[in-house]
Amino acid sequence: MQAIGERLREARMRQGLDISELETSTKIRAKYLRALENDEFGMLPGSTYVKSFLRTYAEHLGLDAQLLVEEYRAQHEPRGEGELQAYVPPARRERERGGGGGPRTFGPGTLLATGVVLLLIVFAVIGLATGGNKKNTAAKPVKHRRHRPRPTKPRAHPPKPSPTTVTLKIVPSEPTYVCLDDGAGHKIDENIITSPKTYKGGRLRLNLGRTSAKLILDGKSFSYTRSSSAVGFDFTPAGKGAPLPPGQRPCGG
Repeated sequence: MQAIGERLREARMRQGLDISELETSTKIRAKYLRALENDEFGMLPGSTYVKSFLRTYAEHLGLDAQLLVEEYRAQHEPRGEGELQAYVPPARRERERGGGGGPRTFGPGTLLATGVVLLLIVFAVIGLATGGNKKNTAAKPVKHRRHRPRPTKPRAHPPKPSPTTVTLKIVPSEPTYVCLDDGAGHKIDENIITSPKTYKGGRLRLNLGRTSAKLILDGKSFSYTRSSSAVGFDFTPAGKGAPLPPGQRPCGG
């Protein structure tokens, strides 16, 4: 089933609407509208706000608001407390069963026998250690090491210059929302792509709507964790990609 946020985003883009326009007409802050499109419901103040904003946003886009609210309840609202089983510590369960959870007590005879055994073990260990050291000292002959020439170190090659740009190729397996900027707030692209697309720059920050897409960073496959919601990354030269948390991704994601 298509995610709730994807349906909202695709409906907005089909109508050619911008987040700032919908912020004015719905009276909902742009960052909350972005959070709904990215399925990042935890960024909203609470479940009641999510359902209220979701209903208003869906109605403005001409979608079935009641259906989206019911899907949110089924997929994201926690179950009732009655469905959770109370945790009972193992010691308490033993006492309730009559197994006797109290601490065991030992008599004086048991403690005395235990102390004697421990003393015997300590004396045995000391005797073995002393005898072993004497045997090892007498048996080891003195060895004379032959002088060996030190190996010559290979000449160090000058380091390769560090890369200054990063190249990112996005290969979607289905229509996928992407938004990129250069890390300084300048948007590079915001679109729904259906075929591979390549981007290049000194730094690339990505907001990716679907994790079914394959990412190729500087000619090598970039591995990342798949999820049901949007993800974000900050790519810098030398093939480095760091995750971007919600609220720091391009296009407000």
